[in-house]
Amino acid sequence: MSRIDLPPMGDIVNRICSEFFEMPGLRLTRAQAQRLWGLDERTTRQVLEELLELQFLQQTADGMFRRATDGRSPVPRHRVA
Repeated sequence: MSRIDLPPMGDIVNRICSEFFEMPGLRLTRAQAQRLWGLDERTTRQVLEELLELQFLQQTADGMFRRATDGRSPVPRHRVA
């Protein structure tokens, strides 16, 4: 199996944040996010967890991910591992 080259994590975080800004009210399950952004399961989990920790996203009781605020908050800075 060949390895798929993904953009750096910071680029992925910025792209996902932009999607949430461009589509107010966007709510996705983890599986929907994975399909929408064409990411593997591990990367999807990592980026969503990071955005939860940065309080950019919230996870609802039914497992959906959505922006934590309706206002125009800045794109969070990706942490360097």
